[in-house]
Amino acid sequence: MYMHIGIEIYCAPTADSGDTWVSTMTHVAMEGGCYVLSPIQFCRRKDYPSPPKYLYSPSEEFVTYDSDSDSIIWAGGSVIISPHGEVLAGPNYEGEGLFTADLDVRGEIPKAKFKFDVVGHYSRPDILNLTVNNRPLVPVIFTSSPCKSKDKDGECKDI
Repeated sequence: MYMHIGIEIYCAPTADSGDTWVSTMTHVAMEGGCYVLSPIQFCRRKDYPSPPKYLYSPSEEFVTYDSDSDSIIWAGGSVIISPHGEVLAGPNYEGEGLFTADLDVRGEIPKAKFKFDVVGHYSRPDILNLTVNNRPLVPVIFTSSPCKSKDKDGECKDI
């Protein structure tokens, strides 16, 4: 859906540092014909305060946490991907960091859209279309509630 509104730079922050995230973002970049920036958090145990000291059950023992630990809680993996699926920077799993990439928005996006434009010249609205209702709706509608009143034929009627 994001392709139709002409996004040039898609930002996808996440906590997902799994192996499939980079390939997911590559797919988004290539299908959308846009640059993808995906900042992913990197945290160590020492970045968080110590948990409260209490027991969850009488059989538990106090668990001690080394709040100065360098153990990794979130592994990071921030990445910048071109509209052609090329990884321009990252993924960074080494620690906190800052990286940059030159984005040729005026040059590379038109080339990518010419190669694969899902809502342009490859689109077939005469065969398939997608309608998005973005108006607020009631999340639950009950259609089979029991009748409050019946007419002379025994059919439910509105009250």
